[in-house]
Amino acid sequence: MIIIGNGRLITRNAAEPYYENGAVVTENELIKETGTTAEMRLKYPDAEFVDAKGGVIMPAFINAHTHIYSALARGLSIAGYNPTNFYEVLDGMWWKIDRSLTLEDTRRSAYTTIIDCIKTGCTTIFDHHASFCQIEGSLFAIADAAKALGIRACLCYEVSERDGEKKCDESIEENKSFIDHCERENDPMLKAMFGGHALFTIGDKTFEKCVKANGGRTGFHIHVCEGMNDVYDSMKNYGCRSVNRLLYNGILGERTLLGHCIHISPAEMDIIRETGTMVVNNPESNMGNAVGCSPVLKLFEKGILVGLGTDAYTFDMLESLKAALTIQRHNAAMPNVGWNEVTTMLFANNAKIAAKYFPHELGVIKAGASADVIVMDYKPFTPFSAENIDGHMLFGMAGRQCETTMCAGRLLMKDRKLLIADEEAENAKTLEVSTKLWQRLNG
Repeated sequence: MIIIGNGRLITRNAAEPYYENGAVVTENELIKETGTTAEMRLKYPDAEFVDAKGGVIMPAFINAHTHIYSALARGLSIAGYNPTNFYEVLDGMWWKIDRSLTLEDTRRSAYTTIIDCIKTGCTTIFDHHASFCQIEGSLFAIADAAKALGIRACLCYEVSERDGEKKCDESIEENKSFIDHCERENDPMLKAMFGGHALFTIGDKTFEKCVKANGGRTGFHIHVCEGMNDVYDSMKNYGCRSVNRLLYNGILGERTLLGHCIHISPAEMDIIRETGTMVVNNPESNMGNAVGCSPVLKLFEKGILVGLGTDAYTFDMLESLKAALTIQRHNAAMPNVGWNEVTTMLFANNAKIAAKYFPHELGVIKAGASADVIVMDYKPFTPFSAENIDGHMLFGMAGRQCETTMCAGRLLMKDRKLLIADEEAENAKTLEVSTKLWQRLNG
């Protein structure tokens, strides 16, 4: 049993949203009780006590869309790469990288990024993987890293025809094999989706293969209308809009997650809503790739479940939250919109998305929920209360202020010291691998 206390406790539980000096009691993988620090220490005198030292205790973050495979690109310069449009970004950088990723590269990417997640307070990720150099076993390599480092992960492989039918079929088989594995193991910390790249790289024959291999066992995780490429391809080659193609091919549904959805029409939004399909917004990536602003405000008006991801542009969910607010206001040319939508995406909707896959309740600190708890080294110099906590997170708090991270009752980091890995040793291994990758990319 562990007590994390002596801090401002934000629960995201409407019944008891805030304790000025609160504590959360965890037992095994679940939360047992919340209350004041004095009450909980008196009631459980033998429990291990983790001192928040006046910081903020809160639920750990969930990232609804990221790409572990991109980790080794940090600081990379590829000779001749000077993109002027989205396709050139994909073909000149990301597809070039994933065509060179070995299993060891994938493994090192996973260790490095998961450590980054832990250090910024994120304990649950929905990852969308691609490594067309070595496909077989790649999801299992990521899963091994997630298990070793103690986080929760929902994984899929990015099916695409861009490297030919053989590679496409191998990627379908990797999804199927991993789904089979997750069904056999029934590990509450590890789940599977069926991945797909952008629609302009997937034909209807491939969709048919994916649906057959999946057999209705899980949802699809797919990029949709991130750039205009999807729109043009669907209209030119299939005579319909992109979301209509997904509907006709049996891809949509309550467990399917559509990444980006920037260039979709109101009618497509209606299809997404009526099928109960989920959407995830990735604001920094969208800005960085110059593909546009997701119509988050309209998606909310339509009643669509929209979550927040990073697309691996960052692993700091608070950084992504700030970007989500600013791009929505900039796009609308209105300084009074977006607040409710972006905070709902991160603090409520990501938990709803996770609930489609993981058995224990996430994103909240209350009895019976998963013991995913973080402590932030945040000492406010303005009034702090249940009424204004989101304002403090948007304009004061940063992911790197995370001091302590717990996932499913296991302390992964305490007082900024990783407990589950030697960070310097892991970074040294990754540096060796990434150096060789860069040499291959520019060889």
